[in-house]
Amino acid sequence: MRAMFAIGSVWLLLAAAHAAGHARSQTPPQTLALWPGGAPGSELRASEPEKLRLNERGEHIVSNVHAPSLTVFPPARQVATHTGLIVIPGGGHRELWMDHEGYAVAAFLAGHGITAFVLKYRLAREPGSTYTIEGDELADVQRAIRLVRSGAADWQLDPRHIGVIGFSAGGELAALSGAHYDDGAPQAADPIERVSSRPAFQALLYSPVPQGITFSADTPPAFLLCGAADAPEISQGMAQLYLALRRAGAGAELHIYDGVGHGFGIRSGTAGPIAEWPQRLLEWLQQQGLADRH
Repeated sequence: MRAMFAIGSVWLLLAAAHAAGHARSQTPPQTLALWPGGAPGSELRASEPEKLRLNERGEHIVSNVHAPSLTVFPPARQVATHTGLIVIPGGGHRELWMDHEGYAVAAFLAGHGITAFVLKYRLAREPGSTYTIEGDELADVQRAIRLVRSGAADWQLDPRHIGVIGFSAGGELAALSGAHYDDGAPQAADPIERVSSRPAFQALLYSPVPQGITFSADTPPAFLLCGAADAPEISQGMAQLYLALRRAGAGAELHIYDGVGHGFGIRSGTAGPIAEWPQRLLEWLQQQGLADRH
């Protein structure tokens, strides 16, 4: 029944994107295991079912993730670009809010030609968890980047145009992936591990700023967005992050919306300027040369 709920959510959101006038994907979403043989450190729990709860809005919230995965949202051929974007939902590292910070975002991106990949990652702060943020969660994001880049030809993507977008805790992970990456291990037995884990760009929405990370001119360019009414560590932290990136010579663009709080994502019924934030992201991608069609 859990799988039926999740699949239904994906298709409802795709239908909503189509009804809004976006091009609908011609291919059903496909889910890929990050590690088919089991995530390192989770092999003994990989068969445990994920937990699912619905909130008062009917949104799907997932926990107990031990087999991290990517759900692929390919765009229609006529609008497709060469860009891939890994979508990282938030949830305080305790759970994953899969709809407004995951599937809805992916449906929007696919409707505008960007191949989107929604990540389910392991959770470090879930009760009883043995995982860590900078160990297991970050490893899931890095593996997702490698997986998408290694399969770029299959999705008709430019391997130089693989980025990340994260919300709240997912944004924290996106930022960590932009600071901690490598070129891959050329001698690795697993061909996926031979490719780079560096995101080409990063979009961070109302996310905590990881402590202790450093920036340089080589830091992936960043799109930053939050609400001024969010907690000070978010709103002020993102402003400080913008300044730190610019001082280091890295590309960055910052949007702070007055009167807006935390966790807006993409939801039907959202009104006011904040409802237009996805358009600001598209504009930034176009400026970066990441929205050119095939």
